[in-house]
Amino acid sequence: MNVTLERTVRFFINPRPDRSPLASSGFAGNPGPDGLARYYEIDAACSGTPDPTTGYLVNIKTVDQAVRSTAVPMLERAATESPTADPAELLEPLARAVAQALPVRLERLTWRLGPFHAWSIEMSDPTKVILRQRFDFAAAHRLHVPSLSDDENRERFGKCNNPSGHGHNYQVEPAVAVDPASAFTQADLTRLTEACVIDAFDHTHLNVDTTEFKQDAGGVNPSVENIAKVCFVRLEPAVRERGGELRTITVWETDRTSCTYPAR
Repeated sequence: MNVTLERTVRFFINPRPDRSPLASSGFAGNPGPDGLARYYEIDAACSGTPDPTTGYLVNIKTVDQAVRSTAVPMLERAATESPTADPAELLEPLARAVAQALPVRLERLTWRLGPFHAWSIEMSDPTKVILRQRFDFAAAHRLHVPSLSDDENRERFGKCNNPSGHGHNYQVEPAVAVDPASAFTQADLTRLTEACVIDAFDHTHLNVDTTEFKQDAGGVNPSVENIAKVCFVRLEPAVRERGGELRTITVWETDRTSCTYPAR
């Protein structure tokens, strides 16, 4: 039985690492903050076969120690010696150091620079890193298929078929694969997503104001599934032209409902 166990390690990079306060509980970040600290999270995903006696793949304290003894000091040095370094260039050395410190296989390492920004690397292909960033836009839509009768539309879509439409605060997260040495940056992803997706859909009625979803002009029903695909199609050429590879886009319609296109 093979499994993947993922462990999140939270910590602060402080301007004076020698004074970094250690917390009795690491839930909020250990070491804790001192001065104008930087808060980071690292997710280490390990894979393999659990021990038949203990049921453990690896003790989570061992994962914590591997990250804290390798990645944290490396980031402390980088913050002091090369504060303008690109996270993509730091990720592969971080992952390699953590992998060497673990007694099991490291499958994936994710470095969260904030709640809505992350870089990750798959150890099966360490030549690429994956940049993720989350954006949002507000829009109205109506779920309605012209080829169905009004009764059929009401039966299938319920309140979402309201003739006046209804609104969502959508969240959009592209995942872009880049070569660590490439010129593609977080700023590029922000600029391209704003231009290709957010500016096109924010504060619109999707069925009325947009070509992609205006059904009397050949548009598609603005389900979250179709919105994810349309966002991908709009963004992918711009990312490719800049030197990145758009792997997926995830769209959240609510905090409980999301769709990722294409499936992976």
